[in-house]
Amino acid sequence: MNKEWIEVKITTTTEGVELLCGTIYDTDVLGVYIEDKNDIGPNDKNSWDYMDESLISLKEGAILRAYYEESDKFHIYYNRLKDALNSLEAKGEGTITISKVHEEDWENNWKEYFKPFHVSDKLVIKPIWEDYPASLDEIVLKIDPEMAFGTGTHETTRMCLELIEKYLIKDAIVFDIGTGSGILAIAASLYGAKEVVGIDLDDMAVNSAKKNVSYNDLNNVEIYQGNFLDDIEGKADLVIANIIADAVIFISSKVKEVLNENGLFISSGILLENAERVKKELINTGFELIEEKQKGEWVALICSVR
Repeated sequence: MNKEWIEVKITTTTEGVELLCGTIYDTDVLGVYIEDKNDIGPNDKNSWDYMDESLISLKEGAILRAYYEESDKFHIYYNRLKDALNSLEAKGEGTITISKVHEEDWENNWKEYFKPFHVSDKLVIKPIWEDYPASLDEIVLKIDPEMAFGTGTHETTRMCLELIEKYLIKDAIVFDIGTGSGILAIAASLYGAKEVVGIDLDDMAVNSAKKNVSYNDLNNVEIYQGNFLDDIEGKADLVIANIIADAVIFISSKVKEVLNENGLFISSGILLENAERVKKELINTGFELIEEKQKGEWVALICSVR
């Protein structure tokens, strides 16, 4: 029997995604899928062929889909999401609707929107269900994001990938904090890291990341479930944290302790409005800013220890 699920579809701003995801992950959600119009740059025009028509009609913003089983608690979760949407500064601009979807639609049809794409001239992200004729000088990263943990299209992830490509030294030891789908850990390995450790609090993310490591036939990437840097031993040449601003600040002193001499810290997931606060805290902790990147409303930073 093909089971039915409830899809909650929310249109919101790019800034609203972070708040709403915080609310969603505090419920019994079974899957999340996000399409952000700001993630499609001028050189990604082919991606519009696979994008939801309702997103194309928006001037800016994102569509967020969350999937639930029918239960007595669902109306409570739905009201929480409505309240969270109404609390955004862009009140009145967002919408929320619900519909029924079949299990096979939920699990498979969303994949139509995820096609191979270039992060740079060198790096291509390819879903495992798509073919891609790579050239000899391209690095192909294979991934099955399983809806909730990241495809590499979001600005925060793309900036991290660009910084990894630019600054990673051969045979580096890398820690990826909040690894999600494992995409940054895998990229570090493909770019020449000697040893990579990814860690995440969410056991579903850990399982997803482990599968993605196996799809890329890597033997130097280890994925663990744990709490930020508390459960990682040793030191690294590069620490990556694509999380949120407050979490970057929270782990900054610990990152400084685990970095080798001349080590680097890439932090992302930082909204533009929080960037100055994060930079100030990093400098106060003893870091020196090397480069700042911005895409849309998001900022990524790379720092060294002073």
